[in-house]
Amino acid sequence: PIPAPRALGSAMDLAYVCEWEKKPKSNHCPSIPLVCAWSCRNLIAFTTDLRNEEEKDLTHMVHIIDTEHPWDVYSVNSGHTEVITCLEWDQSGSRLLSADADGHIKCWSMTDHLANSWESTVGSVVEGDPVVALSWLHNGVKLALHVEKSGASNFGEKFSRVKFSPSLTLFGGKPMEGWIAVTISGLVTVSLLKPNGQVLTSTESLCRLRCRVALADVAFTGGGNIVVATSDGSSASPVQFYKVCVSVVNEKCKIDTEILPSLFMRCTTDPARKDKYPAITHLKFLARDMSEQVLLCASNQSSSIVECWSLRKEGLPVNNIFQQISPVVGDKQPMILKWRILSATNDLDRVSAVALPKLPISLTNTDLKVANDTKFFPGLGLALAFHDGSVHIVHRLSLQMMAVFYGSSSQRPVDEQSLKRQRTAGPLVHFKAMQLSWTSLALAGIDSHGKLSMLRISPSMGHVLDMNMSLRHLLFLLEYCMVTGYDWWDILLHVQPNMVQNLVEKLHEEYMRQNAALQQVLSTRIVAMKASLCKLSSSTVARVCDYHAKLFLIAISCTLKSLLRPHFLNTPDKSPGDRLTEICSKITDIDIDKVMINLKTEEFVLEMTTLQSLQQLIQWVGDFVLYLLASLPNQQGSPVRPGHSFLRDGASLGMFRELMVVIRIWGLLKPSCLPVYTATSDTQDSMSLLFRLLTKLWLCCREENHITEPDDTLIDECCLLPSQLLIPNIDWLPINDGIISKLQNKQLVRLQFGKAPGLVGHTVSSQFDAFVRAPGQPKIDHLRRLHLGAYPTEECKSCTRCGCVTMLKSPNKVTAVKQWEQRWIKNCLCGGLWRRMPLSYS
Repeated sequence: PIPAPRALGSAMDLAYVCEWEKKPKSNHCPSIPLVCAWSCRNLIAFTTDLRNEEEKDLTHMVHIIDTEHPWDVYSVNSGHTEVITCLEWDQSGSRLLSADADGHIKCWSMTDHLANSWESTVGSVVEGDPVVALSWLHNGVKLALHVEKSGASNFGEKFSRVKFSPSLTLFGGKPMEGWIAVTISGLVTVSLLKPNGQVLTSTESLCRLRCRVALADVAFTGGGNIVVATSDGSSASPVQFYKVCVSVVNEKCKIDTEILPSLFMRCTTDPARKDKYPAITHLKFLARDMSEQVLLCASNQSSSIVECWSLRKEGLPVNNIFQQISPVVGDKQPMILKWRILSATNDLDRVSAVALPKLPISLTNTDLKVANDTKFFPGLGLALAFHDGSVHIVHRLSLQMMAVFYGSSSQRPVDEQSLKRQRTAGPLVHFKAMQLSWTSLALAGIDSHGKLSMLRISPSMGHVLDMNMSLRHLLFLLEYCMVTGYDWWDILLHVQPNMVQNLVEKLHEEYMRQNAALQQVLSTRIVAMKASLCKLSSSTVARVCDYHAKLFLIAISCTLKSLLRPHFLNTPDKSPGDRLTEICSKITDIDIDKVMINLKTEEFVLEMTTLQSLQQLIQWVGDFVLYLLASLPNQQGSPVRPGHSFLRDGASLGMFRELMVVIRIWGLLKPSCLPVYTATSDTQDSMSLLFRLLTKLWLCCREENHITEPDDTLIDECCLLPSQLLIPNIDWLPINDGIISKLQNKQLVRLQFGKAPGLVGHTVSSQFDAFVRAPGQPKIDHLRRLHLGAYPTEECKSCTRCGCVTMLKSPNKVTAVKQWEQRWIKNCLCGGLWRRMPLSYS
């Protein structure tokens, strides 16, 4: 039992709501049944019916939003003729399945990798047979989060890979993609996507005696099999389970099914409640990869009961008569599988929706004990929404209440009288579909008016923790997102400005404890994570610019180095890029030409057109180095300016130094590709001057352990730079227009679909305006470093996370530039998704 003093209500609060605008002619009304799905990239898909008053017809719409810009909804006419019954995201969070009550299944994917542009290219159909359950086949990737190991240094211990077989493998063990669906008449249909784009579909009856399936769900076993649970909707009938095996024989998809043990809900066998709950309204496996645990809900008009069952292996007692005949039987008891009830609730208000946790938390006894002691509850609670508008979070094993949220219409009635009045007041607003985010820190609900609500769920379920513990919880989940590559927007909902500094430092410490190979894999993701954290506090906001510039620098450095080719094919194992790094760090000479002599110049020979096409990127490197050195004397002051963290970052300065050497050599081949500087004297060699100062600065912080302050002569020389060269304006990324920083003061934000809010910026953005171009000034393509003019005519795309802007179509034909563009064609350099911008974005 949970002690009373803790306010159950403090665990959940509304972050924002977004609703449809009322229009005279056509309105979005919530479809029945309403479905929604939440992807690991923090995209939410949901359905509505667009009702046209004049023609009296319905269009079945699918809407896709990014949780950071909920108003920027992408609505697509699904082309489904009947109501949509299921929506399912795949494991990568970039493709969506939709199925309808006419047996049609469609697979949606992004057009040109844009999060606000979707098309359906493939699908399958079981003509006229409504789909009741749908799932992607399992790809064999399963992690387990070990809460007891949250203090371990190694990510591999905290998040261990569980041995799990894919539902179907191609040649060489690669998981085959596809989906499985169950229809109302008791058919199971499987579609496999072949690598060449073909779809193999096969349909089979679940069992010989086909019967009506009102509810079903799909789960996967570690051995690569599929388990389907079905119910005909009546609690007097058993809940049936089937094992489904999929294989490919002679280029055809083959399905085998066998029957597993079934169960009757306990409330139907209990004499006191025998006929109280006639209908089974919800049937769900607790997770897609937990086929041995199932959640059932039975209801009547006004109330419900929820039960949790688990499948156990049990010994079958053998009669003594047989034991004498066959001693073998006596030695080893025969085992059978049997469903046992784990827990059940008392009578509840009528349940309208269920949301299950997607966080694959390990459920061993020690993990559960540590989670309970440290009050770390993400992944342990499932959400139930009720017809009175409230939401309860209950423990996934014991079904005990962990938190409660009272909707607007369900404020606690004071006495019996008000309760009776409230019941007769007409239908209450309640959630008809709910989804938990991938870290279980947020809950999205779509209510009976089609309004989307975003709820924050505290990781400790409202327990007050000391700062250190709260940080540890958030850090553990940030690391999980870093390892899996999932989007971490829902964790940022819980970060307060006073936590930012600590979180960034701790994240860096944990990262430095990993092995070198893993550090390299995660090197850009951690920079992007730090940037998104630093946005949330006014004291760290200047560092956001630095982190984005660092992502850009890493990408440019990799691209330019990859263009270098060894002169002879049988060269030793080091690539020219690695050798360049080695020589630049070994030869600490401040004269650029002396460093150059040690390199084999023939490795740097490129075609002239290639060099010319790289000029914009080369110009950025030159400008940035000049900006950094010129800002060195001012950075001693109190307001931290962008560029500050580079002055102590030996690795980044080392990269700039290598690039300066490469550019210098290229400049000998084609002088017009060099960065252009506006100098006061004609004779001055600007590049070697900058290289000299850059090297001196780099020597101060080359070794992380003892960083020395730059000496006075270096600072004096940097003070002279503005009189020798014109200091360029650096185009920092715009501060983001997303919603996350507006949610920190815990005030509810009200939004409307299709209308960008005039968001009143918080203090952070006002300090920032000093660095960012004002509207009406020329816009820039942040990744190609091209000027687009004040009112761009080209279509652009912007990143949903960092706000970086770039043109949709490439103006270049040169392969070197194509190679650069391939780096960010799918995602922005920070890992965010692209969205198409309206032409009038200026």
